[in-house]
Amino acid sequence: MIPARTPSPLSFLPTTLLFVLVGWGGLFALLNFSEPLLWPRWLFFFLVVVAFTGAALPVTSFLNYRFPGEPPATVRVILRQALWVGVYAGTLAWLLAGRVLNLALAVILALAFLAIEWFLRLREHARWEP
Repeated sequence: MIPARTPSPLSFLPTTLLFVLVGWGGLFALLNFSEPLLWPRWLFFFLVVVAFTGAALPVTSFLNYRFPGEPPATVRVILRQALWVGVYAGTLAWLLAGRVLNLALAVILALAFLAIEWFLRLREHARWEP
């Protein structure tokens, strides 16, 4: 039986291009061609998550490929880790819009997201598979 390996970073290229084009292109269009009403504001936060997820996808893929863990990261794990970056950026944008963001809160949020991911990977490592 062939041991499982982390997928190559090149296998994420189509997904990365799609997320980057939709996210950053949508943000460009939204910021240049709309007024700051209710639905464009919600769309802004959604596009921030998509844009930063697309930007983080090659980085998380490369890091998981270069430093494989036990068990090796699957496609779902790599996408989840990139999505954490997008959710973190969207949360920071949300807090910045409300003028409550400071350095301590940003660091606490980053540590919380890292701890959640660490616990999820620990759970995957502890799972018994015959």
